[in-house]
Order: sequence, then C-alpha cells, then structure tokens
Amino acid sequence: MHVRSIMILAVSAATLCASCVVAQQVDPTADAIARLRQEGFPLIDLHVHLKGGLTLDEAVANSRRTGIRYGIAVNCGVGFPVTDDAGVHAFVDSVQGAPVYVGMQAEGREWVSMFSKEAIARFDYVFTDAMTFTDDQGRRTRLWIPAEVHIDDPQAFMETYVDRILGILNREPIDIYVNPTFLPAKIAERYDELWTPPRMDKVIEAAERNDVAIEINARYRLPSVAFIKRAKRAGVKFTFGTNNSDKRLGRLEYCLEMIDACHLTADDMFVPARRIPPLNRR
Repeated sequence: MHVRSIMILAVSAATLCASCVVAQQVDPTADAIARLRQEGFPLIDLHVHLKGGLTLDEAVANSRRTGIRYGIAVNCGVGFPVTDDAGVHAFVDSVQGAPVYVGMQAEGREWVSMFSKEAIARFDYVFTDAMTFTDDQGRRTRLWIPAEVHIDDPQAFMETYVDRILGILNREPIDIYVNPTFLPAKIAERYDELWTPPRMDKVIEAAERNDVAIEINARYRLPSVAFIKRAKRAGVKFTFGTNNSDKRLGRLEYCLEMIDACHLTADDMFVPARRIPPLNRR
C-alpha cells in the first residue's frame, strides 16, 4: 500500500476548545435519569423540605429541570414547625395545587397523640425515623446530637436501638421508615459490624409485616447495599429521599447507584396513591 499524499489541516484553538466543551457536557447522572424515566421508573424524591430558603416555586422549578418528582414534607412534632391540626391544615393549604406530593414527617414518639386522624389524612404519605427515642434510663435521645447520645457498650446500644425501631414499625401508623439504619457519629464507622444480618432482618421483617416502605436516603447514603438486597428479597418496597437541610437538593445520586447495584425495578417502589398535576403544567 502506497501513500500518495498527506494533507495536514490546521485546527484552531477555538475548534479544539469547542470539542472539549462537548466532551465536558456529557452528564451520566442526567443520562441515567432520562433512561429511567423513559423506562417508566418512578423517580420521586419524597423527602424534600422547604428550608434553608428553598421556596415551593424553586422546588417545582428544580423538579422540572431534573425530571425528578418531589414530595414536599413538613416536620410535625414537639419542637418542630407544626405542632397541631391548625398547623397541618395551614401547610397543606399552602402547597395545594402544586405538582408535588405532600408528606408528613412525624417527629419523636409523641406525634401520634398530637394530631387528629382527619388532619393526618390530608397528607399523601406519612414518614418517620428512629432518630428520636427514650433510652432504657428514661433519657430523651436524638441521635444527631452527640450530647444526647449515651453509648457505653455499642452492642447493648444496638439492641436498644433495634428494639425502638421495631416499636415504631409495629405501632406507629406510617407509610415510610426514613433515615434507615442511621448510626450516631460515635459509632458510624462500625456500621457493617454493628448492623449484623440478624439485626437487619428484624427491621426488614417488621417493615414487610406492617407494609412500611424503607427509604433509600441520598444525604446519608443509607441503608447499605447488603440491607437493600435483603429487604428486596423480603418484598419490602422502597422510596428515595434527600432530606435536605438547605436549598441543595442534588439528583438522588446514591439512589441511582442503588438502582443498579441492587437491581431495583419500578415494582420495588412505593408511590403515593394521589394523582398530582404533570410537571409541564404552569
């Protein structure tokens, strides 16, 4: 084979830069979201709060931009923004008609006696976590506040903690268990050691028996792959949640990872029953 001629073309720096920009614009997260939506997978973040300056209009605009539907939740309980039925009605009325689901985050263990069934029924779903409970010494424990966390023996703490989670799943009228398997900072690095298969299975079995979905939490990257796989095999449903503390909502990155790692399908997901307006309605 003979080469008759060689042509050298000069390429401008601007052309090279334009090519670099195109390469940089490839967004695997956006591609994953588009693919899942096309497949009919319900991409819904049911744990969004209007806090840190985030407004309802901004949340809806972000939902349209990302393609992720939102559930706007309000914290209800002792020391939180909503403490009675009047507060429930005011919040639900304030988001009425928006293309979002409306959720109740039930705080503490007192919430069950603070709100009427009629008020609770105005929400599309109710969720709680096990991050607030009373320990065996009668001390109010909030797991995200180091001064309130008393751990002399991590194994004994875990037995108490799992017992409190089971009490919530068995007795509180909720749809979703959120921030699942959260551990306080003092023992968080021992997650895989402390969340043993028997402990995971106790929580999973209680959730399945009481028809409670388990959140896959993007903020805390919880629960673990091992937990999710065990829960999926048991027939437990899942939800996705950000649990934002400010305007930053992200794009459910950990949840997207778990869809692939745990082979989640649309049938594995809990979706609130109410039909909400489409995102393109303005």
